[in-house]
Amino acid sequence: MIIKKGVAASIGIAIGKAHIIKEDNILIKQKEIPKEKIKAEVKRFKDALDKTKKDLDKLKKKILTVLGKQHAKLIDVHHLILKDPLITKEVIKLIVEKGVNAEFALSKVLDKTGADFEKIEDEFFYERKHDLFDVGKKIILNLVHKEITTLDKLKEDVIVVAHNLYPSDTLHIRESSKILGFCMDLGNKTSHTAIFAQSIGIPAVVGLSDISHQINQGDSLIIDGEQGVVIISPTEEVIKKYKEEKGRLYEEESYFQRLKGVPAVTRDGHKVTLMANIDSSSDMKDLKDLKTDGVGLFRTESLYMNRKSFPDIKEQKAAYLSVAKAVGKKTLIIRTADIGGDKVADLGIKGIKEENPFMGLRGIRLFIKHPDMLRTQLKAIYRANTENNIKIMIPMVSSLNEIQFVKEVCSVVKNELANEGFLVENDPPLGIMVETPAAALTVDAFLNEIDFVSIGTNDLVQYVLAVDRMNPYVSELYNPYHPAVLRLINVVIQSAHKKGKSVSVCGEMASDPLAMSILIGLGVDSLSVPMTMYLRVKHKICTMSFEKISLMSQDVLGMGKSEEVKDAVLEALK
Repeated sequence: MIIKKGVAASIGIAIGKAHIIKEDNILIKQKEIPKEKIKAEVKRFKDALDKTKKDLDKLKKKILTVLGKQHAKLIDVHHLILKDPLITKEVIKLIVEKGVNAEFALSKVLDKTGADFEKIEDEFFYERKHDLFDVGKKIILNLVHKEITTLDKLKEDVIVVAHNLYPSDTLHIRESSKILGFCMDLGNKTSHTAIFAQSIGIPAVVGLSDISHQINQGDSLIIDGEQGVVIISPTEEVIKKYKEEKGRLYEEESYFQRLKGVPAVTRDGHKVTLMANIDSSSDMKDLKDLKTDGVGLFRTESLYMNRKSFPDIKEQKAAYLSVAKAVGKKTLIIRTADIGGDKVADLGIKGIKEENPFMGLRGIRLFIKHPDMLRTQLKAIYRANTENNIKIMIPMVSSLNEIQFVKEVCSVVKNELANEGFLVENDPPLGIMVETPAAALTVDAFLNEIDFVSIGTNDLVQYVLAVDRMNPYVSELYNPYHPAVLRLINVVIQSAHKKGKSVSVCGEMASDPLAMSILIGLGVDSLSVPMTMYLRVKHKICTMSFEKISLMSQDVLGMGKSEEVKDAVLEALK
């Protein structure tokens, strides 16, 4: 029996036989193309591009029907890659100047670009590198006229094991009744495969490094999507234990459905406002079904992705208005776009090249350099606030100057709207995300300028601990239970409450069963969690004693080790 630990991508337990998706490896040899045949070779390459485009069009149409608009966005990314000069110009340049075959020229361009991406430690580029290679693989397969291996002909229940899963694979997983779960070498919590698994409720573990090389076809497997564990060749005793756990989870999920519309109140009567995180206006059906206390984080970055120009006021207003109307009188917190210099090259902003975009020109920093982007987004938000239920939240704040800059832009925008005949009668409350140590330590100086605070724990934890959680060499040091993290969060909560300002948390800590207990005990007013975790988190809140976790939370602030913190939380939750 072998136990492998990866990234928990989607909750659930799957027990079954392994079905391995082997990579379509093609040996590419360099061939010399005579001068008189160069034009024909270029045409062969362009024909392969056309065929790949048609394949993507068919795939997108099917994904839109089966999976929906959100998952079809990845195909838009692939379409953009097909049009990228790297593909359309650099490959042809190599064919013409070096007199080599199209397959070899394409592979050289992909290898060089992949090596450049490797130098950039950023989640966005991590995903884009694999998108690039996926498109390159499709073109090469069309050049050599080879069919892609698919999952559409399975005859028995299996657990899919792969190096990586592509949009076509996820489509087959959605359509198949034979796939119990999947695990793969690549991926993280925000990769398209993880989001896909969560959306259809299939157990998944990703980021396992080399799992596809450690498992043989037909091996017995267990996937624990909550713990991020894959067990290879489990014993009968372990299988029995997980079958019992699977039954318990099924009963839990059935029970959780009864919690829809029920307030999130602890056993001793303490009410917690429980809100949802959303990524786009296409999430409305699920949001309405959950009957949440509102939206605590509307990530607006999706409006800026996979396009050549900025979204205009009309497009943004339509997206915000549809969500505002869907939540009714409940709160909608819109975070202004947290995009970085690494993501705006396609939008027409050139000349930004950073070694570490994650700590570079992103969030409010980018908007200060390009205020027109902020003005456009604010105008759309003001126009969409017909229900007077919208709040505005600014990401990546680290100084008072940044908040004052935003407020000045807000004044300019309101004057511009007034001149256009639109009077802003009720200012949407303005808040900030506390995700830098600078903001956490000086939040008391910000509070006279803002209406609320939301703690973004994902970034805060890694900045406090100087840990890049995407870096496999140090990711185990990413620890939300670290005493430094908890003490800093407490500083923010106490400072805000002294000035009568509310505090919410919208990072992963908000849906972690142990961490959220500490947060509630420290006095956080609201939590905002992924929709897939919403009812599970509500159930956890309803089983807590606020008195016990309040005492525990004060105790853990004096502890020196995260292990002691976890033990104290577990004791308080008994």
